Formats: sequence, C-alpha cells, structure tokens
Amino acid sequence: MKKSLQSIALIIVLATSVIACSKSDTTTVLPVTAVTVRDIPADTVVGLSSQGMPITNGIYTFYSLEKNALVPNTDSASTKWDIAFMSTRILTNGGTSGVGLGGAFVYTGLFDDLKTISTDSVFKTDNAPTSYAITTGSGKGWYTYDQLTSLITPLAGRVLVIRTASGKYAKMEITCYYKGGTTLPASATDMDKLTKQRYYTFRYAYQPNGTKTF
Repeated sequence: MKKSLQSIALIIVLATSVIACSKSDTTTVLPVTAVTVRDIPADTVVGLSSQGMPITNGIYTFYSLEKNALVPNTDSASTKWDIAFMSTRILTNGGTSGVGLGGAFVYTGLFDDLKTISTDSVFKTDNAPTSYAITTGSGKGWYTYDQLTSLITPLAGRVLVIRTASGKYAKMEITCYYKGGTTLPASATDMDKLTKQRYYTFRYAYQPNGTKTF
C-alpha cells in the first residue's frame, strides 16, 4: 500500500513537471522590433509621353518582410517575397498574385497599440483584377488622393496586417509615398509631383515564430 502511494505521488510530480514545461514552451514569445524602410520604388515615373502622360516601366517591386530585403523580379513566381508595390497598389503573395500563403487586411488603429491579431480577423487574398487584399482607392485602404493638389497622403491610423508567403505575420504602417520620406508641399511643381512620387517609406514588425503577437 505504501509503495502504491509513493508511485502515485511520483506520477503526479512528473505530470506536473511536464505540464509546467509545456506551458512554458507554448507561451514563449520572441521580442519583435519594428524596422523602418525608406524609398522603396514602386514603378516610378521615368518620363513623359508626347501627350504629356507619365511613362513608367510597368513593373512591380517585390519585398521580403522576413529578410527585410528587395527580391529580384525573376523570383516573382516564388515564395521569396511577401509584398509587392506598383504605384498605390500593394500585392500579397497569395491568391491571384502569388504561390504563397499571403493575405492581408487593413486595421483601423495605432501601429503601436496593435499587440495581437484578433482570432476573428479575416485575411483577404488578392483576386485580380476585381479586388485585392489591401484595398485600393482613395480613402478605401491606406491613402487619400487630393484632386486639388494631386498629392497622395497615407491615412492616419491605418495599419496593414499581413500574412506572409510562409504563413507568418507582420504589421506595417506606410508613412510616406514620396522620395526622401516627406510628402511634397502643395506648391511643388507638377514635374516634382510626378517624378518624386511612388517611393514608399514604411515601418513594420515581423513575428518570425508564427504567432499573432507582436
């Protein structure tokens, strides 16, 4: 009887230890630091046609949030990139845009206040040409366009929540659309407004452990 009680006590101790270890392992969250990326070109204007229309090369710029690096266009059909830029359009690597697990939604709130992605959040995927995970159009997604000044300005309190090509998560805030990281004044020349636009400055935080907590 005494040995039986000792055996039961030992089992309880071991079980408690296993549970404690498991709980510790599953609740570990790696620290995440936001990084700032400047002047990412997004099919910039390279000239004007004889009719005065802007000329571009018509190509996307691909970017890896995991590596914090540009990805060559030759890898556009791979999972090496997470987001791609062309003018005001941003693609994610999934749906009709890529072979990855990518998706996104636009969160209304402050970047620093977004600590955890809600479990009921719905990640959209690109479905070109009718819709995109990151909504396009003035006032509908991340920016507004002022017809009087012809300037594009990021909307305050809009955060892009992104599921990467590998199925991990990041949050991103676009802070400027013009070269140098400062929105041009309304008095800037038309040529400056054309040639200095389509340069993204943004900050983002990427969670490498696959959790939805930043």
